[in-house]
Amino acid sequence: MNYDIIIIGAGPGGIFSAYELTKLAPDMKVAVFESGHALSKRRCPIDGDKIKSCINCKTCSIMSGFGGAGAFSDGKYNITNDFGGTLFEYIGKNRALELMKYVDEINMEYGGKGTKLYSTAGSKFKKICIQNDLHLLDASVRHLGTDINYIVLENLYAYLQDKVEFFFDTPVETIEIIDGGYKIICQSGEYTCSKCIISVGRSGSKWMEKVCRELDIPTHSNRVDIGVRVELPAEVFSHLTDELYESKIVYRTPKYEDKVRTFCMNPKGAVVNENTNGIITVNGHSYEDPAKQTENTNFALLVAKHFSEPFKDSNGYGESIARLSNMLGGGVIVQRFGDLIRGQRSNQDRIDGAFITPTLNATPGDLSLVLPKRILDGIIEMIYALDKIAPGTANDDTLLYGVEVKFYNMEVEVNESLQSKYDGLYIIGDGSGITHSLSHASASGVHVVRDIVKA
Repeated sequence: MNYDIIIIGAGPGGIFSAYELTKLAPDMKVAVFESGHALSKRRCPIDGDKIKSCINCKTCSIMSGFGGAGAFSDGKYNITNDFGGTLFEYIGKNRALELMKYVDEINMEYGGKGTKLYSTAGSKFKKICIQNDLHLLDASVRHLGTDINYIVLENLYAYLQDKVEFFFDTPVETIEIIDGGYKIICQSGEYTCSKCIISVGRSGSKWMEKVCRELDIPTHSNRVDIGVRVELPAEVFSHLTDELYESKIVYRTPKYEDKVRTFCMNPKGAVVNENTNGIITVNGHSYEDPAKQTENTNFALLVAKHFSEPFKDSNGYGESIARLSNMLGGGVIVQRFGDLIRGQRSNQDRIDGAFITPTLNATPGDLSLVLPKRILDGIIEMIYALDKIAPGTANDDTLLYGVEVKFYNMEVEVNESLQSKYDGLYIIGDGSGITHSLSHASASGVHVVRDIVKA
């Protein structure tokens, strides 16, 4: 079966590639291959009652399927070059911002209208952070919420389904270079195309590495972010979240000069499990609908680790730490901050007696047996630093869930068009190792299509 363009992956990069193709090249025959389910069939079996922990589904509905790993996220689109990836290094800062704003306009058109665009510009908290040796990064952030984000995806799929051919539950095994294009090989058959856009996200990292080896596409080692998810009463951070919603705050540790940062802040949200390549890690969601909100706020504290010669497998390092957590806790571990400081393991009695109700059913344990000392020291220092601008952060009952790991793909060598060394083979989104966010991944999809149509 022959197509003009095949897109591998139906996450934000793939979706916006397909969308832009329908607008700029409606006569092109386009197919999208996705290893996960259609959006309507994406259901995690964990119900908190009969099934309380991950059962290792063949395809994780949280991580794969239409919408990618961001489908059930809290739907934050950060419009900035300060974090979220290095797309601007390839296409320029102004163009990157222009494309992120364009993506925001599409999201508004397809169901996001009425959601709030927050900004750190001119915020009084910037000065307060600097006075306490913390640094608040500049950004505008559109918060859709998990519920509105889902509606936007539903509407985008309704628009695309008759214009693009979707193959769900169809993982691509490999890609071959043929005369005039590419052959996509799946269990169900073989498909050919003139141009191919690969957008497999973080969950496709191992597959992406395999394809790069087979096609001899150069890659470069990337970082891995390791840390915990913090959960505390929403009132502790309300003065920040009410004005900024998402505050990206960075702290440099005095001893090692490691940077610890807040990530994915979810006011009145819930802590959730994630399954990446069979490893259970932790993440957070939040909702726009007040009826679905909780009394807690959660956010990640992450330390970025870069490796050089002779060790290059940063993802393998992160996986080994996550597997240790899974081994000790059968999944995610939770510990009270007070217990961690006193060097004692949390147990169910201490968790039940805390002045906060956990939003995730996790195993009480001891994170000091899991996280390397250097990383744990940095996280503890950051919590005390945050306590100066948000008193109550370092309370005994603050909950720490571990581990949270952000895996980044090996950075694939591409040019300013995000094209590999092979003409017509584009590698975009988080699967490229270049983008690390919904907004950057979506923008990369628009960028490559405009380059294809222009050519």
